[in-house]
Amino acid sequence: MKISGFTMCKNADKLYYPIKESIESILPIVDEFVVALGNCDKDDKTRERIESIKSDKVRIIDTIWDIEKYSRGTENAHQTDIAKSHCTGDWLIYLQADEVIHEKYHETIVNRCKELLNDKEIEGLLFKYKHFWGDYEHWQNSHAWYQKEIRIIRNNPEIHSWESAQSFRRIPNFDGVDYRQQKNTFKLKVARVNAEIYHYGWVRPPHLMKTKNKALATIHKGEAKVQELDNKKYFDMDYGPLNKAEVFKETHPAVMKEWIAKFDWQDKLQYSGKVNKDRVKFKHERIKYKLASFIENNFLGGRTIGGFKNYILLRR
Repeated sequence: MKISGFTMCKNADKLYYPIKESIESILPIVDEFVVALGNCDKDDKTRERIESIKSDKVRIIDTIWDIEKYSRGTENAHQTDIAKSHCTGDWLIYLQADEVIHEKYHETIVNRCKELLNDKEIEGLLFKYKHFWGDYEHWQNSHAWYQKEIRIIRNNPEIHSWESAQSFRRIPNFDGVDYRQQKNTFKLKVARVNAEIYHYGWVRPPHLMKTKNKALATIHKGEAKVQELDNKKYFDMDYGPLNKAEVFKETHPAVMKEWIAKFDWQDKLQYSGKVNKDRVKFKHERIKYKLASFIENNFLGGRTIGGFKNYILLRR
């Protein structure tokens, strides 16, 4: 059995993505790791960070982003597909540049891949998620955040990244352009793996969180719309009182030690008090999501009420 890891990124360094740590987090359990690296800005050092890993498992594929052809966030999916197309494993582990896997899950992941290798009905494996928020000691346990997602897929040419690269679908005879198509696409049949993805995408100094959100919005909405929103201070980042979030009581992945040591924006965070009513509300702050979260976490043992699921979960 061979396992490939893959990801895509552009300007990961200047946008404060832990890309090096993400790759390193699964390097011990993969036979290769493919990175589709976009045409980064001159002041970005993503390539240097990746090359500092010093492993012959890591392979960089240079790409050019075209957000006019691949609009509404689909360039993310296109770039993900480029990386996937260079993978040679039986199973492919996909990590976005702000996702990290704890070393305590390595054996579990490998064993699950071995167990299901010949069960061809299973097209992917489903991971649980922990979304860190503001700092490294708080996370969002809310109905407003996706609780599970596909992060391992079979090396099947019909399986493609979908929409804005959050997930995957099987798309026979795919035209290679319309990553948001619904017709003639099929949800993957997946099995659970008892492991979590640690998502650090919302842990940045507020000014860099604003820069990252503007960059992501540009891919989805275009520069003109982003400028309009920026003029309205839409991207100004205020995490709100962190005591409203869950406290993280476990350990972070070992590869994150140096990255976490850089944490120096405590004075920019609010740890108690009331939410600033003048800023845009986050989804998890809205009443209907807070109510759903309360019911799920206190009466349903964390099981979610309804919601969209981009997979068909099989019992294995």
